[in-house]
Amino acid sequence: MQQAILTFDKGSLLITGDVRVPQATWDDRTRASRSQAYLYREILEFLERSNLPFVDKVQDLIPCPPLKSRIRLRSYQVEALEAWKNSGRRGVIVLPTGAGKTVVAIKAIQVTGQPSIIIVPTLDLVEQWRQQLEKEFEVEIGTYGGGDQVLRSITVSTYDSAYLRAAEIGNRFDFIIFDEVHHLPAEGYRQIAEMFTAPYRMGLTATYEREDTLHKELPKLTGGVVFRLGTNDLTGEYLSEYTLQRITIDLKDDERLEYERHYKGYRRFLSKKRIRLRTPRDFQRFIMRTGWDKDARAALLSRNKALAIAFNSETKIDELEKILGSSPGDRILIFTQHNDLVYRISRRFLLPYITHTTGKTERAEVLSRFKDGTFRALVTSKVLDEGVDVPEASLGVVLSGTGSSREFIQRLGRLLRKVEGKQARLIEIVSGATSETKTSVRRKRTLEQTN
Repeated sequence: MQQAILTFDKGSLLITGDVRVPQATWDDRTRASRSQAYLYREILEFLERSNLPFVDKVQDLIPCPPLKSRIRLRSYQVEALEAWKNSGRRGVIVLPTGAGKTVVAIKAIQVTGQPSIIIVPTLDLVEQWRQQLEKEFEVEIGTYGGGDQVLRSITVSTYDSAYLRAAEIGNRFDFIIFDEVHHLPAEGYRQIAEMFTAPYRMGLTATYEREDTLHKELPKLTGGVVFRLGTNDLTGEYLSEYTLQRITIDLKDDERLEYERHYKGYRRFLSKKRIRLRTPRDFQRFIMRTGWDKDARAALLSRNKALAIAFNSETKIDELEKILGSSPGDRILIFTQHNDLVYRISRRFLLPYITHTTGKTERAEVLSRFKDGTFRALVTSKVLDEGVDVPEASLGVVLSGTGSSREFIQRLGRLLRKVEGKQARLIEIVSGATSETKTSVRRKRTLEQTN
């Protein structure tokens, strides 16, 4: 029998020779079988198990020096690492923000001792990972993103850069780590996992929600959940104790009239067309309908205007003023859904802000001054929901947000870094007698279920 030859070809595997392997299809252009790169480990195991002759020319690994780290793991981190190792060095670890997911991953890099790439969603996280990896391993760390394209035995890349370069560098690493792995099933990003050959894989997240896309995609791309702890499992000893409070405010009279006018128009359309929105999928179908149905489009615009009134009520700003005045000892993060409200709050209270338009240098300076106490409060939309380490923050104020428990848990997580004597508080300000009250209940209900 002619031996099989395995090669890497622009993000996929080519298998030449008279052999058929699982999940590979014949490619007439190359006169060879072709398979997705992430199946590399599975194909090798099949060939070895079947005693089929083959030559493996797939990996072009970056030379990797001996990796030593002084990191010491907490007991639950040891359990997480062992669970991952026992699952064939594949799988997702779910730990709350502040519980040290990065530490577990760094130890896994040391244990694996192979060229490793870490994929992260933001440039802030690229820099945070780079600094910590450099400190632990005392080697130069490569970075991809924000104009950088430096490849080293340990490299940190944004999802966007990894997506763009996967066809070139997909066979350079044996270990791939997906930080904030809930981003991975998104269209496009999923191809990162598919186009990398790395046999060892780890996903990290604080918010592995029970969603069809996660359950369908992640187990095959990274392995399933191998270890999970919720926020309440670690509060007290490892995370700050915290309290949740909801303050319900009344819309002003003119706001109430406008809200009801717009929201009733939206509900009237749904009733007329007998549309029931019970699941996210139902709402997605409604959104698709707005592309061809002008009445559906008008109803959607009415809904959005009503929500904007509820989210951005002047009464909320007044309530925020009371909280700022009564919390002189707290370092405060203020979260909103939209940038317009960020700018209003910033102007009214002369507070610094961070949005997606804030430049890298300005952003770093604002965060630095918040951490050293120069700024006692900071207002932001969604860009600080994940991945930014601000252990000094003790009070979070949510003026608006979605019904996603992921967003809520991430905002809470910004406050839970353990600091001696800190009691974290997260306060929601919700417009009463509006759809926002149901949104608040929905996001916290899922939080309670995950804990």
